Amino acid sequence: MSIAIENKKEIEPIGISVTTKASNALKRIATRENKDPDNFGLRVGVKGGGCSGLVYVLLIEDNSPTEGDRVLNNNDVNIFIDKKSYIYLAGTELDFSDGLNGKGFVFQNPNAKKACGCGNSFGV
Repeated sequence: MSIAIENKKEIEPIGISVTTKASNALKRIATRENKDPDNFGLRVGVKGGGCSGLVYVLLIEDNSPTEGDRVLNNNDVNIFIDKKSYIYLAGTELDFSDGLNGKGFVFQNPNAKKACGCGNSFGV
């Protein structure tokens, strides 16, 4: 099952999940960045770097995916992922932590075989 969004691209079934805490944090950030908190896109990806080989990329964008993006929607967040990153991120959960050990987004990635001590990079 898929859902059409405004620009007529199809939204694929869930491949990355966003927790309620993460969704709320993203909406707060979108508001601070002068984006509509009910109509923004979250670009999620990976790039080479870090001590384990790959680092996560999160960007708040206008709600307009680029050609070739995988488009997902979870917890009222439109997620855009390039096809290369999707391979590394399928099945990942994005959460938000505001506990004593730090504040920020946390990736629970079942594809990661190793991670650095600070949790900012991973390897497959």
